[in-house]
Amino acid sequence: MNLQSTPIIARKLPVKPLTLGLITSGVITLAALGLFVSRSQAADATKPGATAKPALSVSLTQARQNMLGVKLAANGGVAAWQEASIGAEANGLRVAELHANVGDSVKRGQLLASFAAESVQADVALARAAVAEAQANALEAAANADRARAVQGSGAISAQQINQYLTQEQTAKARVASAQAQLDAQLLRLKNTQLVAPDSGIISARMATVGSVVGAGAEMFKLIRQGRLEWRGEVISAELDRITPGTLVLVTAPSGAQLKGKVRMLAPTVDAVTRNGMVFVDLPTPVSGVAASFKPGMFARGEFELGSSGALTVPQTAVVVRDGFSYVSRVGADNRVSQLRVQTGRVVGDQVEIKSGIQPEDKLVASGGGFLSDGDLVKVVDATKPPVATPSSAPAAARPTSATSK
Repeated sequence: MNLQSTPIIARKLPVKPLTLGLITSGVITLAALGLFVSRSQAADATKPGATAKPALSVSLTQARQNMLGVKLAANGGVAAWQEASIGAEANGLRVAELHANVGDSVKRGQLLASFAAESVQADVALARAAVAEAQANALEAAANADRARAVQGSGAISAQQINQYLTQEQTAKARVASAQAQLDAQLLRLKNTQLVAPDSGIISARMATVGSVVGAGAEMFKLIRQGRLEWRGEVISAELDRITPGTLVLVTAPSGAQLKGKVRMLAPTVDAVTRNGMVFVDLPTPVSGVAASFKPGMFARGEFELGSSGALTVPQTAVVVRDGFSYVSRVGADNRVSQLRVQTGRVVGDQVEIKSGIQPEDKLVASGGGFLSDGDLVKVVDATKPPVATPSSAPAAARPTSATSK
């Protein structure tokens, strides 16, 4: 079978006039609308009121020169100025009574403890009897010696016998002195049965108990002499030359209590391991009040007052810490913010020292800098004056006239 291709004849459909008119109208409308939008956008871009909205209303501050104290900080511990160890001097005596406890303030010579003294009193009586016997023997020997001297040279008594009488006199006198020394020793033992304070101060420890038998030298009490405390600060060797005796030190306890002390002396040596030197600071006597909150063994922080020097300071609220660095927000003439990294130093009250990063004439954001970034637009207000109502926002009855507002 022979296939013959059938020619396809394209037939041109007639376009209705109404459809053509609608299409033409739509194209013209879209073109006009696009032209209107582009012109509106261009007009909006050229309007003077089309500026960015301020991110924050801020008040400004400037750095100023102040005199700040130069201080050197150090750590250390509170200790007794001198701690006396009070022990028994009599050996093998029983503690009969204790008259002082830990924390008591005592005076020099005040009775602290009593020992049973019966055995010592018996030894004293025996020593007194020995002295009396030695004195009697000495009187007899002295009389024999006097008679021997009277007949010396007459031949009635031999020279050997005379020397014997004279020797017996000297021996009797020595025995009297020996007996008297033994009596004095027993009287001293009797005195030592009363344990008294060697100095005024505060009892810091008590090891004795009633009924115990203590040996000679056994520690019974510890005494803070005169109640004086000191702070022992550790200062690095490079800073020791800046400290001299008499320098004032502000010592702060963990509770926040503070005392003004004075440097008494500097240690003559430096620790070979830490390379720190010890500074001894006298503290006020802890009778009552704030000073009473300082206890021996307590950790404390001290600041040595080394004078004063000029510094450029800003309010602490103007400094923002980010990622471990300090920044301030400077406001330019166009009210745009730029973040400046600064190096801070001493802090006194609400002022912080700025060592570098700004100039005295820079205008800085007084507070709220943490909410701003580089390039942000801000509205500057005067924080020292209350905002004044503008004529557009004030009520009609409260609007002042030009004559009364002047």
